Amino acid sequence: MATTHQQILQSLRKKDFKPVYFLHGPEPYFIDSIEKFIEENALPEEQKAFNQIILYGKDVDANTVIDNARRFPMMAEHQVVILRESQMMRELKDLETYLKQPQPSTILVICHKHKKFTGKKLLDLASNTGVVFESKKLYENQVFDWVQDHIRSLGYDITSHATNLLIEYLGTDVSVIVLELEKLALHLEKGVTINEEHIEEYVGISREYNVFELNKALGLRDIAKVSRILQNFSANPKRNPDVMVIGSLANYFARLYQLHFLKSEPDSVITKALGLRSSYALREYKQALRNYPLSKTMEVISTLKQYDLMSKGVDYSSTGKDESALLKELVWKILN
Repeated sequence: MATTHQQILQSLRKKDFKPVYFLHGPEPYFIDSIEKFIEENALPEEQKAFNQIILYGKDVDANTVIDNARRFPMMAEHQVVILRESQMMRELKDLETYLKQPQPSTILVICHKHKKFTGKKLLDLASNTGVVFESKKLYENQVFDWVQDHIRSLGYDITSHATNLLIEYLGTDVSVIVLELEKLALHLEKGVTINEEHIEEYVGISREYNVFELNKALGLRDIAKVSRILQNFSANPKRNPDVMVIGSLANYFARLYQLHFLKSEPDSVITKALGLRSSYALREYKQALRNYPLSKTMEVISTLKQYDLMSKGVDYSSTGKDESALLKELVWKILN
């Protein structure tokens, strides 16, 4: 039985439809992706008017869903019933009576987004007759591989540096990353290897002036490069909001803090613990370690917490100050 997002999509592409799909969990992207594929591909276009029904949990009860699901398709092999926002339906557990014996000609898709569903009996019944998929948020150390796999599924490849650049700027929100990858795909021919130049041109992230390079320059105490990056950030404040930059710096120095306690471990253990993608990345962190002893690293993390609050308006007034003043002040404290 298909259990992962990609396995379910592969099965659907083969027209191997099940009577029930129960999709639940905190990551909406994977749920939306499966639901969208069924909505667009389970039925030919000419059959959808009579055989595809979309319901919303806040507007219907269990009996309405069951009545629609037990209908027979009109001049078609299947009908599709999609229940969106099922987390807003009070009587969701009452669908158990239908799931015990679902209509074979119906494809019932239940979308329970933003949180895990905990009704074990309903999940067991859905699993016995169809597919249950828990859509989990990706851990930070999973995003790199997921981006590369997703790019390949679109017919492209991507360099490690370009992948890191995307993740550093866009974070781990899968929906945001996918949106930017779709923009890229509009401009590039299939088979192209996406690199930093493509990211800069079509996504708008500078390959030279970005938070990834700022972290590295601070780690190496390359003051000239830090200054150039800050000047660029100052000229493009909307591309580089303080909250995002400070969040990236906090992640960087948190890894440095961990490294202080792991430095005697084998590189393979350290790389995995820090969620790094390569030994090259680890070498950069080890170089930074020489510039930031444990006491200084702890001091920087404390300063970052303070400035993170200030960037959100807590105990800080920007009146009369340049928009980049807060970040410049923070970086000066890190370096001095």
